[in-house]
Amino acid sequence: MRREKISNFLSVHHGVLPVGLYNGEECAGRPREVVCNRTLHSLKLTMSKKVLLLGGAGFIGFNITKYLAENRNYSLTIADNFARGKEDKLFTELVEKHQIRVVAGDFTDPGTYQLLDEQYDQVYMLASVVGVDNANSIPHEIIRINTALIFNTLEWIRRSKVSKVLFTSTSECYAGTIEAFGYKTPTPEEVPLCIQDIGHPRFTYAVTKMLGESGFLNYSRILGFEATIVRYHNVYGPRMGFKHVIPHLVVRFRNGETPFKVYGHDQTRSFCFISDAVMGTVLAMEQPGTNREIYHIGTQEEITIGELIHYAGDLMKFEGEYENAPTYPGSVSRRCPDITKARTQLGFEPQVKWTEGLRQTVDWYNQYLEQGNKVYE
Repeated sequence: MRREKISNFLSVHHGVLPVGLYNGEECAGRPREVVCNRTLHSLKLTMSKKVLLLGGAGFIGFNITKYLAENRNYSLTIADNFARGKEDKLFTELVEKHQIRVVAGDFTDPGTYQLLDEQYDQVYMLASVVGVDNANSIPHEIIRINTALIFNTLEWIRRSKVSKVLFTSTSECYAGTIEAFGYKTPTPEEVPLCIQDIGHPRFTYAVTKMLGESGFLNYSRILGFEATIVRYHNVYGPRMGFKHVIPHLVVRFRNGETPFKVYGHDQTRSFCFISDAVMGTVLAMEQPGTNREIYHIGTQEEITIGELIHYAGDLMKFEGEYENAPTYPGSVSRRCPDITKARTQLGFEPQVKWTEGLRQTVDWYNQYLEQGNKVYE
């Protein structure tokens, strides 16, 4: 349907395109009927789309919504349960400024989907319960909530008209592959998915994301909508909540912990700042030719947890002693994505160095707490 609209637009407006109208390409003198695919894609981006963001009030969802609201002429809808204090001042200002529709409800109940429209051009499926602390403390709820969200969304798509879905997954899906089989790092998308201990609560989140990847890829093939998967690698930034390593560090430093324990000091990670994660996600959704593809979204700046914590301590002006300590059970010793596929197929290129992103994040959390705001979640 979308292609038909663009084709009609081209046939009605006869003539030729001016020089370099789209993406700096030489289009002068070419009939509109033979304009290259990239030009057609540029035209698509200028046209209004209906976009739904399930979980759009959360950390990544909020930032994707903000980017789309400021850079696209889209009709945006956020659907969320607002269970974790996500309806803050920043969210309210964004919604009011850009007249974004908000649908609040429990989407583990299939009846809640009746509050949504029946047709969307794009659906960002971000809704899930995340965090190592949550997985270890409420694994049964991770299984219940995330599985229900995936299944209910897929069955709603069966009854609706959705052109494309982007499902957000995680590097946790192959955590066991690296540890058990020594798979290469940086790790490409074709890595086999594997966990180490099926009964360990830590891996319940990964199990649900594997289910989601399989579900959206296979439903899309049968039902005829497009589906793309992105696997995030340690995305961080302001307003990410408190169930993650960096805000947790800020709270611990502010509480005066000494000696400061460095859990998993020799493990490595590649941290991806939120603005880079947003750009990679939107590219995966909007670039043509990404149907049934999986992309790693992250950076290849691999650092140790010890480096991260010591630099955070410098930013916090910590002058005490550090003490190395063991990490969470099941935590992988090394993780770094190969982002060659995202670079070559999407044009994705991370811009924010981990030191700069960490500084921005630490500054935001310090300001947030100094204003008397509470540690939620």
